[in-house]
Amino acid sequence: MSMLFAGRAVGATASQPNVLQKLLRGVLTHVRQAITSLGELWRSPLWALITVAVLGISMTLPTTLHLLVKNVQQVSRSYDESFEISLFLKNDASATDIATLVTLLQGDAEVAKVRLIDKAAAMAEFKQQSGFGEALAFLDQNPLPDVLLVTPKKNQPAAAEALMHKLEKERFVELAKLDISWLERLAALMNLMQQAVYTIAVLLLSAALLVIGNTIRLSIMDKKAEIEVMKLVGATDAFIQRPFLYTGIWLGVFGGFLAFLVVELMLWWLQGAIATVTQLYQSDFVLNSLSLREFGYLMLIAVTLGLVGSYIAVRSHIKAIEP
Repeated sequence: MSMLFAGRAVGATASQPNVLQKLLRGVLTHVRQAITSLGELWRSPLWALITVAVLGISMTLPTTLHLLVKNVQQVSRSYDESFEISLFLKNDASATDIATLVTLLQGDAEVAKVRLIDKAAAMAEFKQQSGFGEALAFLDQNPLPDVLLVTPKKNQPAAAEALMHKLEKERFVELAKLDISWLERLAALMNLMQQAVYTIAVLLLSAALLVIGNTIRLSIMDKKAEIEVMKLVGATDAFIQRPFLYTGIWLGVFGGFLAFLVVELMLWWLQGAIATVTQLYQSDFVLNSLSLREFGYLMLIAVTLGLVGSYIAVRSHIKAIEP
């Protein structure tokens, strides 16, 4: 008799699923519910298309503004790389002194490039461009100083200003000048645009979140009787909620992809006009589209919105449904 019970116990132990089997069973359950939720979207195309359109359009505007800021920053970098510090040297600085100073500056870790404009070349250029060549010929001596144009390695206004204050203390430097006011205005404008993008994105994505939550709520109310039956036969809230969560994820995937298609179509439409402008200004500017990483972020934000919106809806409504 004891052997019979032992045999039954061994058989029961052998029939129990192991950890791998439980894991596979759970994965299959999730896959089945994800496919089922996709089928539910297919069976109700109208409200699904409306929700996807709202989410896609809500993400299109902030994505477009992000690309605008990105391309403006591309243009501004070319200006950042062009500003230089002008060091006006003292009149009593000899050629040896100037050469020593140039060598010293070239060895500075904060300096990218040093260019010398000697007073003779500056006077010749001034005579040519000003139209006062004959009048300037009566001068006893050249009043223009030698100038060193120093290009900083860091293209930030604060770093360039700090470097200017350091260089103006050099022995043979009479005056140091750096026109960074327009760079500061450009940086402030770029910061304003970025803040505007963030604000608009938060408002539009919050509206999309509410739309997704309301869509899932209507779907839950439509299946209220089915949910009551499932609870009667012992289904847990987590099991009942899962298809609705996958519905939110699918809405996010389709909405994010729609936003990507709209943005790419808009960029393709603008390529011709931008090419005409760049040809007129003889510029090599190229309109940048979304990178692979930015596309990944776009899809991640869309899926997160769908998941969060559906989670809020199911947590507040499925628990309230009792048989």
